[in-house]
Amino acid sequence: MASLPFTDQPATGGTQPAAPSSPMSPGDEARPGTPGTGENVCPACGGSGHVDGRPCPNCEGTGRVTVGIGGA
Repeated sequence: MASLPFTDQPATGGTQPAAPSSPMSPGDEARPGTPGTGENVCPACGGSGHVDGRPCPNCEGTGRVTVGIGGA
C-alpha cells in the first residue's frame, strides 16, 4: 500500500459555497443571503409595498430591502 506525501496545502477540487442567486431589487444594497446583510423595511414605501397605488419601484412591491448591517 503506497502512502501519500504529507502537505500543509489545502486539498483542491472541493466545492465552494454557491453565491446567493436571488435577484436584487433597486433598493437592495446586496443580494439576499449575503453575509453581513439583513432585511429591513423599505424606506420608500414604509413596508407597504405600494407607492401611489402602484407597486413600489424601490422594493418591487415586497415592502422589504436587503441592507448592510453592523457597518464599520
